[in-house]
Amino acid sequence: MKILVIGCGSIGERHIKNLIALSAGSIIATDTDPDRLEYVRDKYFLDVYDDVDAAFNAHPDIVLVCTPPPLHIPLAMKAVDHGCHVFIEKPLSHTLDHVDGFLAKAKKKQRIVFVGYNLRFQRGIHLIKQLLEEEAIGKPLVIRAEFGQYLPDWRPSQDYKKSYTAHQNMGGGIILDGSHEIDYVRWFAGDIIEVSCFAGTLGSLEVDVEDTAEILLRTGDGTLAEIHLDFLQRVYSRTCKIIGTQGTLLWDYTENKVGLYAASTKQWKNFPVAAEPNEMYLEEMKHFLACVNGKAIPLIDGHAAKKVLEIALAAKKSASSGKAIHL
Repeated sequence: MKILVIGCGSIGERHIKNLIALSAGSIIATDTDPDRLEYVRDKYFLDVYDDVDAAFNAHPDIVLVCTPPPLHIPLAMKAVDHGCHVFIEKPLSHTLDHVDGFLAKAKKKQRIVFVGYNLRFQRGIHLIKQLLEEEAIGKPLVIRAEFGQYLPDWRPSQDYKKSYTAHQNMGGGIILDGSHEIDYVRWFAGDIIEVSCFAGTLGSLEVDVEDTAEILLRTGDGTLAEIHLDFLQRVYSRTCKIIGTQGTLLWDYTENKVGLYAASTKQWKNFPVAAEPNEMYLEEMKHFLACVNGKAIPLIDGHAAKKVLEIALAAKKSASSGKAIHL
């Protein structure tokens, strides 16, 4: 297979390295930054293109879209038009415009669409999903999820003010860029029917987007979820707590553990889930390639990613309007 990576920033480079490690095929790349393109060409011995149309004319079988969100749907549409399967970095887009048309075209052409919510392949999150399916804590009642990290620490080699996360017109802000938590909460709890949110720019970073958000969600069966997101915390924090009728689950990414409190035993049981940080990205790519080869069904396809986007955009709308949004 020939694989085209569009966008060679930090996540694009990570995928290039993992594709090489997996011997996935012949990799080509394109980027609008000539310095970045030269860097990946020289480091990974790739054929590179400074023009995206020229890259498509090289006839790739698979396209990875690793650009800022406003370019996701136009590039993914172009990929499907060229008969390619598509991996899109999260979020699916910054707006719902043209999403349905893209998904309909991909379905008609029988092309795989996969969206990069890599936490679904993180050992702790995967274990929690398994324990929930086993009803280890009975029915989930409340979910509390948190993600926080100081934006300048996200990509140390890049000035944060130049990142898409810092700019509204590039699809930035903590709600969209932190939508991993929205995705896995929905994965755990089911479809969301109501969204409320407070959000704002609370810190002193030079951004024109929300840097903090408190999101409340309600599912169809009444489960409540609280999601805290920020890019202000000076220490990385990523946790989830689920309160059920028969116990409690705790996940802490930095401590590499999942805890299960069972009401029947009145005791905690800890599960070590330590893994090298790149493992979830590698497993994600393995899964995507298996989907392309007809050996798996996408764990997070375009339609599921659209639902995550709908929730994120509803949170933004609720924060600006001061009203709960019904989905």
